[in-house]
Amino acid sequence: MGKARKPVQIIILALIVLLGGYAIGTSAFGGGGKPKEGSRAPSIELLGLDGQTHSLDEYKGRPVVLNFWGSWCAPCVKEMPALEAQWQQWKNQGVVVLGVNVGEDQMTVENFVNGTGVHFPILLDTDREAVRRYGISPLPTTFFINAKGKIDTIHIGQLDLSTLSAQIGKLVNP
Repeated sequence: MGKARKPVQIIILALIVLLGGYAIGTSAFGGGGKPKEGSRAPSIELLGLDGQTHSLDEYKGRPVVLNFWGSWCAPCVKEMPALEAQWQQWKNQGVVVLGVNVGEDQMTVENFVNGTGVHFPILLDTDREAVRRYGISPLPTTFFINAKGKIDTIHIGQLDLSTLSAQIGKLVNP
C-alpha cells in the first residue's frame, strides 16, 4: 500500500507547486483582472498609425483619454466626432486623446480614420494585449486617466459631447 501512495503524493505535490506558481505569477505580473477607478493605469506599448511605438508612460504628467474602439462597432463610430472635437478643444492644455483600435488590420483602420477625419493618435492593438490588460468588454470603453497616472473614471458605452467635456474638465481641473 505504501508504494501506491508515493505516485499520488507526487501528483498532489506537483499540483500544489503549479497552483502556487500561478498565484504568484498573476499577482506579480498584473493578472489581477480589470483595473478599477483609483488604480494605476496599466502600462501599454502599441504601434500607432504614424508608424511610431506609443507607450502610456510617455504621457506621464498629462491627462489621458484612452478610448478602446472598433470600426465595426456602431456606438464607437458615433462617438468619434465627439472625441475629435474634445481633442481639438483640450490638446493645447496638455490633454492626450488616444484611440486604441481593437484587433483590426492597419489598412482597415487607416481607411476608417481617413474617412472620418480623426486626427488624434490611433494605436493598433492587433494582438489584443491592451484589451487583456484593461479587461475590455464591451466596446466602446473609455478610461479617463489623470496626470498622476491613476484611472479617474471608466465609461462603458458611447460617449456624448457633454459627458466627454465634463470628464476631461475634471481631469484638467481636479
